[in-house]
Amino acid sequence: MMSPSPNGTAFLLTTGPQGLANYPHARTVPSAARTIFVSGTSSRRADGTFEGCETREDGTFVLDCGAQTAAVLRNIETTIRGATDGRCGLESVVDATVFLTDMRGDYGAMNAEWNKIWPNRTKAPARTCVQVAALPNERLNVEIKCQAMVLG
Repeated sequence: MMSPSPNGTAFLLTTGPQGLANYPHARTVPSAARTIFVSGTSSRRADGTFEGCETREDGTFVLDCGAQTAAVLRNIETTIRGATDGRCGLESVVDATVFLTDMRGDYGAMNAEWNKIWPNRTKAPARTCVQVAALPNERLNVEIKCQAMVLG
């Protein structure tokens, strides 16, 4: 099944395994498109703090993967809008790699935020999600890198 979208055309298998979240099996991109490669993005704010991270009095952290994922996606949106003079946003993401520090504990919360942005998997980017031993800061439990497509 094929479905056109601002980020190319989705390919969905009609038989076989289906994804646990909203993403197609593959996306095709027109050859006239320009590609934006977005570096790994976290929930870090401009002031150096991290959304979705509460510091306790004893110095330990409480991490909220849902809040962090929502912030990561907003930060990616800001990057894409900036790189395209406001012409494109998350709807242009073709492929994403999600890095989680706790797949078992955080996959559901990350998927819930992902599915808010892409409720229709025919418009969602292709995606891979992997667990990593650590991210660059102990206040993080999710990071996403992606590629977006700009037509014209």
